[in-house]
Amino acid sequence: MSKFIHVLYGFDCRIFQKINRYFHLYLLNLFFRTITHFGGARFTIISTILLFLTAWSRETRLLAISSALALASSHIPVHLAKEFFPRKRPYMTIEKTNILENPLQDHSFPSGHTTAIFAVLTPYILTIPTFSLVLILVGVCVGVSRIYLGLHYPSDVVFGAILGILAGCLSYSLLLM
Repeated sequence: MSKFIHVLYGFDCRIFQKINRYFHLYLLNLFFRTITHFGGARFTIISTILLFLTAWSRETRLLAISSALALASSHIPVHLAKEFFPRKRPYMTIEKTNILENPLQDHSFPSGHTTAIFAVLTPYILTIPTFSLVLILVGVCVGVSRIYLGLHYPSDVVFGAILGILAGCLSYSLLLM
């Protein structure tokens, strides 16, 4: 089993390095430094509150509540996973990683930003399919930004997306089905 884990880790590192190596490109840097905040606590909490306050119907308010419930509930498994799987961030273990000043110091697995954005977006993706492609692209860009900025391995991002989608689907089914 350990050889399988080693092979997966090597694959994770290679994908990470392919994405992180473009860090010096100004426009990519500007884009990823901006969009990464869409998955941050400040943005996701404020956006769910604003969506609730500006809701024009009961269904829209339920959608905003579903999104907020998904966001809140998704952080429990993220916190537990970070405790049980104390994986160091890639910039701590991979040489020549490009990184921002004052990088995060907590554990890498899973990506909380990716979990949060997918948790918030999933109820909207399920309810308003005409916007789903744009919303999915926003979520994917947040996830890629975490790798690009040297803060997460690809598997951190994938697992975070899965957690966020599961939380979003659960809250959607509880409130809107």
